[in-house]
Amino acid sequence: MSSRLIPYGVAIALLQALSGCSTEESATPAADRAARAPVAANVAEAGDRRLVVAFGDSLYAGYGVLAQQSFPAVLERALAAQGMVASVRNAGVSGDTTDAGRRRLAFTLDGLGEKPDLVILGLGGNDMLRGLPPEETRANLMAMLDELKRRGIPVMLTGMVAAPNMGSAYITEFNAIFPGLAREYDVPLYPFFLDGVVTSRDLMLDDGVHPNPQGIEAIVEKVAPLVAETLWRQEAAGA
Repeated sequence: MSSRLIPYGVAIALLQALSGCSTEESATPAADRAARAPVAANVAEAGDRRLVVAFGDSLYAGYGVLAQQSFPAVLERALAAQGMVASVRNAGVSGDTTDAGRRRLAFTLDGLGEKPDLVILGLGGNDMLRGLPPEETRANLMAMLDELKRRGIPVMLTGMVAAPNMGSAYITEFNAIFPGLAREYDVPLYPFFLDGVVTSRDLMLDDGVHPNPQGIEAIVEKVAPLVAETLWRQEAAGA
């Protein structure tokens, strides 16, 4: 990612803020509730309701905000406003790398009780902040996409980009991951989850890494149409 898109600041501060959430911070009441409990479904017959699973890290889990202010909860309301009755389940876990996500994906899917109509996959930020090799990040994401494909579950990716201080070689390799996988697996992609938000202090928490409630609303405003379009397309195709 170019510096004009993300003024990430000091890399070590980012690392502590985002990847550090995997320990004591992930046990905060709001994040803990968001990571474990499904968002309440809209009032509708089960046969009419679409099940969406938001599978990611702290950016999905709702770090630093109330459960009802998290990305999955706000997305559910936005879809309802567009006429799409859906239950968006929060499967975000703070601190998760793509390796951690790969290891818990099957368990998460098996525990749903029903097949999702869509999984929104958003992992990779912690890999980048820890400087993990991009080829490992890509391999883990591929493993998850393969598992979802094997189960016949549609997928949408929300991408991440590398901080400018990671070095040009790393940036080039990392930033190619999500567009490349979207093409290879023919899945919808929202290229950068924090686009237009991370550059505004008014839309970010004090840590400069996670969006505040207003930032999450801004993200959903841009992501929801792509999610709705994907679900409507499935419905039109008789999925």
